[in-house]
Order: sequence, then structure tokens, then C-alpha cells
Amino acid sequence: MGTTLHTLTPPKGARQKKQRIGRGIGSGRGKTSTRGSKGQLARRTAMKASFEGGQLPIHRRVPKRGFNNIHRVPVHGINLSILETHFEANAEVTPENLRERGLIPKRAKVVKLLATGELSKPLVVKLHQISKAAAEKVTATGGTVALIESPVAGDDAGASA
Repeated sequence: MGTTLHTLTPPKGARQKKQRIGRGIGSGRGKTSTRGSKGQLARRTAMKASFEGGQLPIHRRVPKRGFNNIHRVPVHGINLSILETHFEANAEVTPENLRERGLIPKRAKVVKLLATGELSKPLVVKLHQISKAAAEKVTATGGTVALIESPVAGDDAGASA
């Protein structure tokens, strides 16, 4: 006749009965309910992972130093040598183009051109910040340099062109 819904059963040993602890001495798991006798662990479920037995925790013992500015905007630098290898002559260099080619991460909000490396072809560079030396090298090859507005509000980007 075959298998029907009312004849389906799980294989032997697949379903185990739950241990019912704390249901009297006759159950074999009564009285102290597998917790031993007395002590902190018998009286409560578990301690936090950071609990050190009442000793002052390490996160309070270690001195806190310095300052983390929550308004800091990270600036992602890109060198001229990278532009030399990834862009053709007269190509436009923008943050979007750099992201498409995988040269800067997606989360980079402000991009700055740095002067490390040499440039042998003219490029049209449109970035948030450009160092003076990098701007000179780009214009020396016949390229153009333009600053675009930073996407971060209140950014006093110390950019120079």
C-alpha cells in the first residue's frame, strides 16, 4: 500500500524525551536538580562572560587614555602611480571611476590625491582633496585639476589646488 501520512514516524532514536529535572526525589533528578549542593551556581542560572568572581573586571582595571573623535571623517589617499597604471591619457578621474575599478573602497567618502609616483600622461582629475605636489605633477603633464565638494556636511577639507 505504501507510505501514508498517518503511518509516518521518525526513525528510532531521532526523538529523545526531555529530562524533567526538579520533580521530586523519586524522579532521580530531584532535590538539588543536578546543580550539586549550595554555592553560587546552585542558586542562579549563569554568570556573565565578563564576570571575574567579584574581582574588579579587566575593563575597569585597564586605564582609559586618549580621545576618539566621533565626527572624524576618514580621508582615503590615492597615489599618482596608481592613476598611471589604471587610467589612459585624457581619462577623467573621479571617485565614482575609482570605485568602479576597485581602487578605493565603497565606504570612502573623501578621496585625496597624493604625489607619490610619477605621471606621464595628461588626466582630468576631479577629487575632494589634492596635495600641492600632486596638482603640480598633473598640470605638468598637461592634465587638469578640479576640486569637487565633499559629501560630508561641515567638512573643512584643507584641500589645495
